[in-house]
Amino acid sequence: MNASRKPGCRSGCWSSDRCLAKHYRCPGMNTHQGVGQSGEQDEVTGLVCQESDLHDGQMKEVTVEDQKVLLVRTNGQYSAVGSRCSHYNAPLIKGTLVGESVRCPFHGACFNVRTGDIEEYPGLDCLPTYKVKVQDGNVYVSINKKSMKLTKRVREMCTVQPDVKHTILLVGGGPASLVCAETLRQNCYQGRIIMVTKDSLPPFDKPKLSKAMNVESSSILLRPHDFYQQHGIEMWTRKEVVCVNPAKKSVKMSDGTSERYDQLLLSTGCRACPLRCPGSDLKGVYLLQSYEDAKEIHTSSLGRRAVVIGASFIGMEAASYLSDKAASVALVGPTKYPFEKSLGPAIGKMTMEMLEENNVKFFMDKKVTEIRGENGKVKEVVLNDGTVLVADVVIAGIGAIPNSDFLAGSDVAVDSRKAVIVDKFMRTNVADIFGAGDVTSFPLSIRGDQRVNIGHWQMSHAHG
Repeated sequence: MNASRKPGCRSGCWSSDRCLAKHYRCPGMNTHQGVGQSGEQDEVTGLVCQESDLHDGQMKEVTVEDQKVLLVRTNGQYSAVGSRCSHYNAPLIKGTLVGESVRCPFHGACFNVRTGDIEEYPGLDCLPTYKVKVQDGNVYVSINKKSMKLTKRVREMCTVQPDVKHTILLVGGGPASLVCAETLRQNCYQGRIIMVTKDSLPPFDKPKLSKAMNVESSSILLRPHDFYQQHGIEMWTRKEVVCVNPAKKSVKMSDGTSERYDQLLLSTGCRACPLRCPGSDLKGVYLLQSYEDAKEIHTSSLGRRAVVIGASFIGMEAASYLSDKAASVALVGPTKYPFEKSLGPAIGKMTMEMLEENNVKFFMDKKVTEIRGENGKVKEVVLNDGTVLVADVVIAGIGAIPNSDFLAGSDVAVDSRKAVIVDKFMRTNVADIFGAGDVTSFPLSIRGDQRVNIGHWQMSHAHG
C-alpha cells in the first residue's frame, strides 16, 4: 500500500484509507504555544542556579516566586517545564529522565522536556513550558504572570463548523472516546462529533471508583461540562446504542431514536462479570460498574459486615477502601494469593499482608457456592469447603466481559471472548467502523502481532 502522511497532521496519522477522519486545518492554529511569550513586563524572572550546577541528563526542581519548575539540561541546553504530572500531580523530579523525555514515577506518563507535550499516557494534558536564559554563568527562568499557577496545558483545539457535513459517532464514554474526540479537534477536524454513553456522567476517572467510593462526581470528571460545548463535542449521557446498521451507517438507541454516522468508533469498554451462584440476585449483592454503584456500596457498607468476592484489582481495592468503614471485611479468592496470575505470588503475598494488618480477613483457594438470604436480603456467603461467612453486603469483582452484544447482526467481527477484532490501525473488518479500548482485541507488536485484549486505563488512552 502506498501510504503517505497527511500534511500538517501532528498525530502522524496516515492517509484517508487508514484515518478515522479527514483533517481540516485551521488557519493560524499552532501545534504548540509556549508560556511566557509576552513582553518582559508581564513576566516574573528568577535566578534558579549556576550554569555548571547541572550536567547533561540531569534535572532539578527549582522555584520562581511560589511556582515550582522542573529544570532540565540535555545536549548542553537548559529547558524548563511544569514540575507536576498532568495526570495525578506526581512530582516529576522523582521520575526518570531519558533523552528529552521525563517519565512520571506514578503511572508512567511521559512528557517532552522541551515542548512540554505529553508523549505517553495516562493523562490528557501537556506541561506548561517556561523561558530559560543562560547569562554570565547564571540560569534564569521566566514565567508569564498570568500563568503563574497553571500546572498543566490543554492543547489548542478547534470546534465544529456547521458547513462541514461529516459526522463521527463515538460509542462509549471512557478515555478512548475522549482522547479520540480531542485528537480530532487538535488536528482541526471540524465536523460533528457525538459521544454516546449509558453513564449518567460524561467521561470520568473510573479507576477511582474502587479506591474512593464516596467521591463527589465533579471531582472525578476528566473534563468539565463546559469543555464539550467549547469544542463542539456533543455529549449524550444516559443513552445506550443497542444495534448498528453498517449498510445504512446508522445506530439505534435504547430510547428508539436513531443516529447516522460517517465513521463510527466502538469504545464501549467492559462490564463486570456477574455472579452465577444461587442467591446472586439477593438485595445487598453488588457489582461495581458505575458512579451510582460506588455510592451505594459505600452507604450500604458503613458499619456492616462486607464480603468481597475476587482477589484482583477491583476486589482488593474495594476491600482496602472498606477496611476502616465496614464492621468487618472478608475477601474470598480462588488462588493462594491475590494478584497471583497478573503480578505473581511475591507481590500477591505482600499486598495480602498489608490488608491483613488493616483487619481484612482472607479466605484464599476458595470459591463461593451459594449466597443465602432472609426476606430477600443477603445474610450469608457459603464457600466450597463449607465455611459460612456472615454478610450484610457482598461485592463481586471476578472479571470483565467486553460490551459488544449490541453488535449482533452487524457483521463486525468479534473473537471468542466477544472482544471486537481490530487491526494495527484500529479498523474493524467493516468499512468506516473502528474500535478502541477495553472492548477490542488488537495486534500487539512486542508479541509478534498476536491479538490481545488488555483492559487497562493507559491502553485505552493510547487507542483513542
